[in-house]
Amino acid sequence: MKSGKKRELSNTKLLGIAGMGWMFDAMDVGMLSFIIAALVAEWSLTPGQMGWIGSINSIGMAVGALIFGLMADRIGRKNVFIITLLLFSIGSGASAFAGSLTVFLIFRFLVGMGLGGELPVASTLVSESVPAEKRGRIVVLLESFWAGGWLIAAVISYFVIPSIGWQAALLISAIPALYALYLRIGLPDSPRFAAVKTKEKSSVLHNLTQLWSKEYSRQTAMLWIVWFCVVFSYYGMFLWLPSVMVMKGFSLIKSFEYVLIMTLAQLPGYFTAAWCIERFGRKFVLVVYLTGTAASAYFFGTADSTALLMTAGILLSFFNLGAWGGLYAYTPEQYPTLIRGTGAGMAAAIGRIGGVLGPLLVGYLVAQKYAVSTIFTIFCISVLIGALAVFLLGKETKKQELV
Repeated sequence: MKSGKKRELSNTKLLGIAGMGWMFDAMDVGMLSFIIAALVAEWSLTPGQMGWIGSINSIGMAVGALIFGLMADRIGRKNVFIITLLLFSIGSGASAFAGSLTVFLIFRFLVGMGLGGELPVASTLVSESVPAEKRGRIVVLLESFWAGGWLIAAVISYFVIPSIGWQAALLISAIPALYALYLRIGLPDSPRFAAVKTKEKSSVLHNLTQLWSKEYSRQTAMLWIVWFCVVFSYYGMFLWLPSVMVMKGFSLIKSFEYVLIMTLAQLPGYFTAAWCIERFGRKFVLVVYLTGTAASAYFFGTADSTALLMTAGILLSFFNLGAWGGLYAYTPEQYPTLIRGTGAGMAAAIGRIGGVLGPLLVGYLVAQKYAVSTIFTIFCISVLIGALAVFLLGKETKKQELV
């Protein structure tokens, strides 16, 4: 009984330490959507330039997910965890001092690298450190810290950006991340990685080719499709939310207020997904929540009243972030320990390509005067393709022991 209690405390501590870094990452990404809206006025940005701010973040995330995912299978999950958060913190703080769009984009690339590397490695570390019967729930709860970060970002953006400026908001987001970095130094590495540490490591090329071997090609195809579709739609929709609200006729302050309300719906989205994932399985959560995301995106784009817009926006946050939680729980379970970091990192990297294209596509379509309804219908279809990939190609991994 005592050892069970000790393990439970250990799981809670791991969740708290990993989750804090996750939360500060979300703060930065969340504030970026508000900062883009603020920079339009200050730097007279075109829709295309607005799209590039979101996309350069995702380019960095793709590079970071690839490089640090590979590194996680070589030098350990914990070491990569620390490196990525340090890179993220430095880039985020430095971007507050950018005096031009070019300099800002360079720092956002560094932020993206840290963020892109950290998220799949964090979920891998937590997956490998908790018992099989609780693994899905705990990883979804880890992802729920993202909603907390977005909520804090929305509050800071609402009160800080209009009165003090976007630079102060970025500095606020960078400082707490250094505390999370301090906490991680004492974090033990994954016990599963430690168990294989003494074995001869395969080369990076061997690990990459293993992903498309007969044994893992189905899982890899499924993950790459769903990651691309989910990230493409998420960054296309959520980075543009405050700006879309302005396009629909709301003031900048009012759009921040409405997005803050929508952000609150992310928390019950995560918590219900965490409850469902150990009862009904990973595939159930992903297919149901992705289908709900697609329907919400369609109704958000076609909403012609404030009530319908808010309802659709709340449901969009609820289903989309619940699906994200399921995806982070499901991804590390597809591969064995020796290639788990590589597999999770590559899936995330492919997804980030979608994250590059999503905001750029919105910027282009807005510049070409396409209706918001058309833009969100594209994202609706994208999410449905991801749900179909999981339904047809995915294998259930509930309570399955990792190897």
